[in-house]
Amino acid sequence: MNINNVRQVYLIGIGGIGMSALARYFRHLGCLVGGYDKTETELTRRLVAEGISVNYTDDFTIIHDAFKWTDEHTLIIYTPAVPSELAILNEFQQLGHALFKRSQVLGLISQNKFTIAVAGTHGKTTTSTLIAHILTDSGYGCSAFLGGISTNYNSNVLFSDNHVMVVEADEYDRSFLTLYPDIAVVTSADADHLDIYGDKDHLHESFRLFLNQLHDEGKRIVKSGLPFDADIRYSAAGPADAYADNIRVKHGAFYFDYVWDEGSIADVHLGIPGKHNVENAVAAITVARQLEIPTAKIVEALSSFAGVRRRFEYIIKTDETVFIDDYAHHPEELKAFLSAVRQLYPTKKLTAIFQPHLFSRTRDFADGFAEALSSVDTLLLMEIYPAREMPIKGVDSRMLLDKVTIGDKHIAGADNIKEYVRQTRPELLVTVGAGDIDLLVKPLKAILEHV
Repeated sequence: MNINNVRQVYLIGIGGIGMSALARYFRHLGCLVGGYDKTETELTRRLVAEGISVNYTDDFTIIHDAFKWTDEHTLIIYTPAVPSELAILNEFQQLGHALFKRSQVLGLISQNKFTIAVAGTHGKTTTSTLIAHILTDSGYGCSAFLGGISTNYNSNVLFSDNHVMVVEADEYDRSFLTLYPDIAVVTSADADHLDIYGDKDHLHESFRLFLNQLHDEGKRIVKSGLPFDADIRYSAAGPADAYADNIRVKHGAFYFDYVWDEGSIADVHLGIPGKHNVENAVAAITVARQLEIPTAKIVEALSSFAGVRRRFEYIIKTDETVFIDDYAHHPEELKAFLSAVRQLYPTKKLTAIFQPHLFSRTRDFADGFAEALSSVDTLLLMEIYPAREMPIKGVDSRMLLDKVTIGDKHIAGADNIKEYVRQTRPELLVTVGAGDIDLLVKPLKAILEHV
């Protein structure tokens, strides 16, 4: 497939964050773009407003005939998250279309670009968005495919006329092995996606394969402590080739000093909170330094960085009420998020609403989740969001709740949660998880803002 010949693109699972970025990319190039998804969301509505057709019925007959042409000008993209029995998927295959995974298309797009790929079981979305923001804000420029909606640009895709591309490299389903980067960043490699990999060793082997695909004279920028070869190691927890020192909270914001072998940058203000985000910023600064972006422009960009939707996103921030929403769905992410909340608001009572994501992940990491959730004052635990999985016997939210050590803990559905918030009006409230918990954000915001 020659990506330059493509004129029409159909995406099966267009509402996913990565798929929607591809839809926007091809629409920007002037292609006819359409797609299918199971349910209408705010993101799919925005795609429609941008001139992209979206249907929500698994019916091949209602798809525009232009997408059915089996020629070099038609590209059909699918996500492995859609079920194999989907009628639309099978109809395209029976017509003779070669179906491409999202990751394969990213590989095709990036093959003639200077590619900065950010991988990691957590931290990759914020880090890749930080890098893209520094490059864009400084005037250096880049195209970018991001795993979240950048608050600065209100989008998950950025465009530039230069040859530099920033891409989030997803380890799920070994997708990142379609990429051959010039700069590779690895933010973390905690056990995850064990339904794919089986164990941590096989996960690590995929990361090594990813790093081995680096172009000649490329740079491997790896978090200190990870068992991979690196050209530069970085850290926010002690000396490395590049690291953060003197991390502090000042006037409700995080500041740090960036240090490397040949010097330092003092008093860097980060526009988003959390020690874990300081670490992400260290990685982003290190990438920017490889591109010789001036220090002053790097510092200015970090200060203006507004974050990523659902990554420590303030919904309400007043003297009386703080409400934060976050996507954390792995124990290490959850610990880092809750620790940052505690650092910023040490005297406030913390009420957390958490929705576990996947039966297998809940089973595999129940003790880690329980440890993190035991750090809050009040816990409202939702039922597990199944996503692509069928239930696993003995694995449910009650099993997880029993492991949490605090006394004020409850299983709760959406209606119970709304009523609880209406009655108690928490002073510090967080919603956390990767399922459909985000549907609660607007109703809870309305409740808390209603006097």
